[in-house]
Amino acid sequence: MIHNSSLNNREIIIEFNPVGKIVRVRAMDVATLTEITIQGPKTAGEVILKTNALKRLEYVLKKKNIIV
Repeated sequence: MIHNSSLNNREIIIEFNPVGKIVRVRAMDVATLTEITIQGPKTAGEVILKTNALKRLEYVLKKKNIIV
């Protein structure tokens, strides 16, 4: 579930890749093919990592003037 209204109507693909003690999370906006990658400790949990990835994707889309 996406909590931010600026991303609600967008199709987002999220991928989790554990690497040792960290997890790399990639989020991609399907319409623009804009992709970000973040990483965090496995102990952070999937919900927090997903939330952080979506916040980062939102920041990038706003910076590129794709969303308001």
